[in-house]
Amino acid sequence: MALTGLDIYKLLPKTNCKQCGQPTCLAFAMKLSQKQAELAACPHVSDQAKQALEAASRPPIRLVTVGVGDGRKIEVGNETVMCRHEKTFFHEPGYVVRIKDTAGDDEIAQTAAAIAAYGVERVGMDLRVSGVAVENASKNTAAFLKAVDLVKAAGDLSLVLMSADPAVMEAALAKSASSKPLIYAATKDNAAQMAALALKFKCPVAVCAEGLEAATALAEEVNKAGVEDIVLDPGTRGFADSLVTLTQLRRLALKKNFRPAGYPIITFPGEQASSPEEETLLAGQQVAKYAGIVVLERFDPSTIYPLLTLRQNIYTDPQKPIQMQPGIYTIGEPGTSSPVYVTTNFSLTYFSVAGEVEGSGLPSWLLVTDSEGLSVLTAWAAGKFDAEKIAKSAKTSGIADKVSHRKIIIPGHVATLRGELEDELSDWQIMVGPREAVDIPSFIKRTWN
Repeated sequence: MALTGLDIYKLLPKTNCKQCGQPTCLAFAMKLSQKQAELAACPHVSDQAKQALEAASRPPIRLVTVGVGDGRKIEVGNETVMCRHEKTFFHEPGYVVRIKDTAGDDEIAQTAAAIAAYGVERVGMDLRVSGVAVENASKNTAAFLKAVDLVKAAGDLSLVLMSADPAVMEAALAKSASSKPLIYAATKDNAAQMAALALKFKCPVAVCAEGLEAATALAEEVNKAGVEDIVLDPGTRGFADSLVTLTQLRRLALKKNFRPAGYPIITFPGEQASSPEEETLLAGQQVAKYAGIVVLERFDPSTIYPLLTLRQNIYTDPQKPIQMQPGIYTIGEPGTSSPVYVTTNFSLTYFSVAGEVEGSGLPSWLLVTDSEGLSVLTAWAAGKFDAEKIAKSAKTSGIADKVSHRKIIIPGHVATLRGELEDELSDWQIMVGPREAVDIPSFIKRTWN
């Protein structure tokens, strides 16, 4: 049973030293009981207390790693809240694409290469598919091993190895265990053998059983065999059952501290989908509620891209907007007669403006002002993007040394700042740009000589 905050407090040193980041030991104990702090933050806790507090300090959902290296490694679990607005979600789910070993060698190699090569940049972040799930659909060991080799040759993709036969799985792990693939899957028929393989090759293993109770019971069985890194597949494949079961698992782990439910979840949104569009919709639902690894049936950039951006949005800390470093940015190769635009340091705003300025075909200077990561209107309303701040940015950035003119373009949404800016920057001509970034190309063609 989970310890209460008072139970934990009794085991702490009670020095109120504040080195844990909390004002008192009691406050720290309450954070521990709510899974919002780690016991390691207390430098004075005794070894005896550490043993007693192990259950209280353990994350409610285990952090499981699939793959190696920094590129495509999937780290899922260790979440502490049901809804991102309560705090944030930490470890974004990994997208992997299923490839069957019954496909031709060329098709396997080409698909894996396309997945490895695909990537998009959005607000300064590189978005990619995490890996490939190789399925032993042929039931043939040689075909499976060849498919795994072809996928591995394509790049640094994380692997999910899918076979119900422990002998086939062992042969594949003997060649690929160094890349730390996910073993899929331990079932009621092969749980002991798959658990032994997970221990032998030091790889995570997925447990698959129909329904919440069966899946958690099987996870407990595999855990008792000594395996810590477990991923759950509760067998749900539709919209309603996925939403209900995945939410119940998350609630059991976080609210009830039910350890057999405290593992990341793997889903297969395409197995019962009637169309690629339906698979994409279900995958989006499962990313929001609460998948850790999402196995897609096909690789199609037109459906992968919206899923990547959805994941990025959900797993961005709502309390910390994505920000650009304030300063001067160059669009193209601007010279002394190039335009100077002003905007805020909210990443989405920056990339929207930068993209349209680049599209205008006129090299320009972009003066990014510190607005604490807020967009133009939000920052203006909050008093974080005003004439004083823009003027200070212009004076301290050195932009005056880079241009021979004295013209500066402010966003149209803050046109009311023009008069104040003329007082602050008396030697500059303040130009009011368009309200929307998309209108920048036509604006600059009309107004810039």
